[in-house]
Amino acid sequence: MACDLPPPPPPLLKKPKSPPAAPTTICALGDDLLREIFLRLPSLPALVRAALTCRSSLRAVRSCPTFRRRFRELHSPPLVGLFINILEFNTPAFRPLRLRPDPDIAAVVRRADFFLARLPNNVEGSAPKWLIRDCHEGYVVLISQNTEHMAVYNPLTRVLHLLPKPPRKICKEMYVEFHVLSSEEDPGPFRVICVCHEVYGAQAAILSSETRKWQIFPWVEASSIEPDLQPEYKDYTTRNGVLVNGYIYWTQANRASARVLDTATLQFSQIDLPPHIGGQGALTAGKTKDGKLCIICAVKLTLVLWSRIADDDGIERWMLDKKFPLLPAIHALTDSPVDDHELKILAIVNGVVYLSIFSEPEPNLSGWFLSFCLETAKLNKLCPPVLYPDSLYPYIMAWPPSLVLNKVNP
Repeated sequence: MACDLPPPPPPLLKKPKSPPAAPTTICALGDDLLREIFLRLPSLPALVRAALTCRSSLRAVRSCPTFRRRFRELHSPPLVGLFINILEFNTPAFRPLRLRPDPDIAAVVRRADFFLARLPNNVEGSAPKWLIRDCHEGYVVLISQNTEHMAVYNPLTRVLHLLPKPPRKICKEMYVEFHVLSSEEDPGPFRVICVCHEVYGAQAAILSSETRKWQIFPWVEASSIEPDLQPEYKDYTTRNGVLVNGYIYWTQANRASARVLDTATLQFSQIDLPPHIGGQGALTAGKTKDGKLCIICAVKLTLVLWSRIADDDGIERWMLDKKFPLLPAIHALTDSPVDDHELKILAIVNGVVYLSIFSEPEPNLSGWFLSFCLETAKLNKLCPPVLYPDSLYPYIMAWPPSLVLNKVNP
């Protein structure tokens, strides 16, 4: 008897293959994720190269001031090289750092004008003969020895400003120094502060890049700045002040107080100094990694760090923070006897001390250029011996204007 079997099931239909997923591109990442990635880059030059790869990257960096603050907290601004005043030359020389090749910093040097080729070599029929007088926030301030002009130049952007020198009436028979100030949020305009000072007093003048005119402030007697100053004035040394957090500090090794200039009001005042240590050299003001004021001096080949700390009463006082003996590390780096050498502190930027070491009996001989990290206590040799160790100006890369959202870069 035939068995009634059910018909076989219909063949299964094959599901159509899904199209392959589209590859994830940088444009598909949100700004927040991009910024988290960029925070992990090793340096500011690496960030510049990454940000300029496409509009999405550039927008993510430009549009967030908080990102800029976080990036600076994690990455100290890099030292690109040294400007050196050489009296026999018409323009300062530049020496890039090459002991440890960095492709990102090398790219900065290649694309910028660190050899100051845009400086005019003839102004009103005279050879200007330029000398560098300040190097700050990416700008270089140069003074012409033979004309009545000065120049403010950004080698990275190649933007040159040719400006008038301050009036001679405030500079006559005075020590004259210059400081350039700019705003990171609006990197276009800048100000130049000229300070003329001697032991018996000081005077400030300011020039804006927008007006291109000098505004002169009244002369201030030393007795009104430092009331406790002794009348004989025997221990005053004319040297450049140091700009830290909007104030210029003039520190003297044998003084109990220092002159201070508020760059916002152009008013002079004073601040007490740390107690004197036997054998100490010049006191140098600077900024720690967390942005606080500090003072460092050299006692032979030892760095002494003073920090401004509030006591139990809430009054800020100088406290001896640390001492860093550098003799063994310097000897290991230079592989030469350095017992008769001394240290000269050039700058203290975000907790990094830039210094030169030179022979005390022969200070005009070539010296080493070093950096020392206050946080890690690590000493680095930045370049081979350089001549004119007393005329070195470290060029530290500032945040580029191209990475700031403003009227110029909408």
